[in-house]
Amino acid sequence: MPPAVAGAFQRIRRVIAGFTLAQRTIAIIGIAVLALGVIALTTWLSRPTYTPLFSGLSASDANAVVEQLRSASVPYELADGGATVLVPEKDVYDQRLVAASAGLPSAGSAGYSLLDDMGVTTSEFQQSVTYKRAIEGELAATISAIDGVSAASVQLAIPEESVFVSEKIDATASVFVETAGSSTLDPKQVEAIVHLTSAAVSGMKPENVAVVDQTGRTLSAVGVGSTGGIDQQAGDYEARVAASVQQMLDTVVGPGNATVTVVAEIDRSVNERIEETYTPAEGAPPLTEEIREQNSNGSSSNAGVLGPDNIAVPSENGDGTYTATEEARTNAVNKATQSTSTPAGTVLRQSVSVAVDSGAGGDLSSAQLSELVATAAGIDRARGDDLTVELVSFSKTDAESAQAALQAAKEAEEAARQGALLNTIIIAAAIAIPLVAAVAWLIIRARRKAGGVEEFDQLFGDRPPALSALSAEAPTAVLEAPTTPLAFLEATPDLDPEPDPEPAQVSLERRRAEIGALTRQDPQRTAELLRTLIDDRSHA
Repeated sequence: MPPAVAGAFQRIRRVIAGFTLAQRTIAIIGIAVLALGVIALTTWLSRPTYTPLFSGLSASDANAVVEQLRSASVPYELADGGATVLVPEKDVYDQRLVAASAGLPSAGSAGYSLLDDMGVTTSEFQQSVTYKRAIEGELAATISAIDGVSAASVQLAIPEESVFVSEKIDATASVFVETAGSSTLDPKQVEAIVHLTSAAVSGMKPENVAVVDQTGRTLSAVGVGSTGGIDQQAGDYEARVAASVQQMLDTVVGPGNATVTVVAEIDRSVNERIEETYTPAEGAPPLTEEIREQNSNGSSSNAGVLGPDNIAVPSENGDGTYTATEEARTNAVNKATQSTSTPAGTVLRQSVSVAVDSGAGGDLSSAQLSELVATAAGIDRARGDDLTVELVSFSKTDAESAQAALQAAKEAEEAARQGALLNTIIIAAAIAIPLVAAVAWLIIRARRKAGGVEEFDQLFGDRPPALSALSAEAPTAVLEAPTTPLAFLEATPDLDPEPDPEPAQVSLERRRAEIGALTRQDPQRTAELLRTLIDDRSHA
């Protein structure tokens, strides 16, 4: 072992040997707490990450999946009241394949797999119903894969096909979605569900899809669509126009110097109009043409007799002639049929009211501001829109109060943050300072005890007894007591040196060499040892 390492271990052993029983107990407890902390941290870091294997399971399916995991010795956890099974991330795909081979989970819509069980004797009605169930199952599984949707159910209402156009009924669908936790679906996700469902059924319109969540809130209504009701459409339109006008005014007169209010009147009725236009083709005759020609010559007195259908037939005995010509023609023309459907939500009229601070208007007049606002809001006078722009003096009381409240809230938040930081520092200091002080005291005490006495004894040998320990009857004991020369005293060379030095002389030389090496390596510590020696001699 290298000398440096051996010396470090010896110093550690000397420090530990200088500990009292209480100090050793505290040190053992600290080492045990540290070891337990390391073990807990290692266990937590080595804990596998659990991932959902299946979610939205029924009680029977969850039991079957758990039994399969137990038989495979795969750790698992249950969540959502047992409806979700979690397994380590590395085992997810393997266990899904094993569960699929066992036909798990079995509950729920089977999708197009329902068509596999149909026999040759299945009636047309059974085929229609099974096909509809298959589409519903596939749609439910697809919608459940959307982020935020934990379960879904789809019901389709597909009417029977009819050859009569006037009796044709549009297909409708109702979708029930269950979201994870308390989260809600945003409008884009609702629109995606609506279009996904309508595209899966031939002839289904997006506005004929109803979407409802587990709280009973209607996300998309039939006939309205996913944009919400008429009131929501009116609110969205008013907010959009007000934001556009407000942004323009903030740029012109400055932020906070103008306020905008928009009120829109929305048409709640659904209108449908069909127009048929007939136009003649270029260079073609009119639509209906009728030609009638009748000629009569001679002076016959015979007026003739009535023939079939009461038509006079000239007498054959007359001398005159009679000619009758009648012709009717119907020519082809161009026909154009136009069908216009106007859904609910059309803006009938809107009213815009703008108030501008007179002190911030500058050189702008009310007429100029009116033109700017009318252009930004899309005012249509022919439609009956109304616009009002006024320059008024704004009250600063509310603004100052709001600013003061905002500043007070900010200061309170800053004070709370500083107080929390101070409490944390005080708690940390209350824990760390005694700990550091105790450790420092133990180290200093052990160093003084081990360094001041043991190292002195190791380097200089056993100290002579104190004068008080000597007997009064032996005054010469001090003079006759053996003395050990110090390191800094040069011994008088022996005039007649012994050829073979005594073992004590060899030990003395070795100690001198050690003291010299210690002096060169650590002069400060050598000085402390010498001061300790002098103090002990003076007290003795």
